[in-house]
Amino acid sequence: MSDLFILRGVPAYIRSDNGPEFIAQAVQDWIKAVGAKTAYIQPGSPWENGYCESFNARFHDELLNGEAFYNLREAQILIEQWRRHYNTKRPRSALGYRPPAPETIIPMDHRPMMH
Repeated sequence: MSDLFILRGVPAYIRSDNGPEFIAQAVQDWIKAVGAKTAYIQPGSPWENGYCESFNARFHDELLNGEAFYNLREAQILIEQWRRHYNTKRPRSALGYRPPAPETIIPMDHRPMMH
């Protein structure tokens, strides 16, 4: 997320539900440290934050419910792998079952160049 902050700046608010992972003191400290404020949805109103609710459900179903992290580093690596897959490879029905930002590989010409 910090890469996005570098590109677009820190958002004024970070919107989320009132789940324990979002009201934890460490998360509150991080939000404050980056210079943003929280904007919580009303309890029991997931439609106020549909995109995040959808993401959170998939994050739990596809990763968190099936993993037991034994240390912080393992969690960081596995979550980052899942995030990259989610953002670059996972197909979306709204996009005709294509990924939102596919990774591309541009082959480099390895022949020596003559000037």
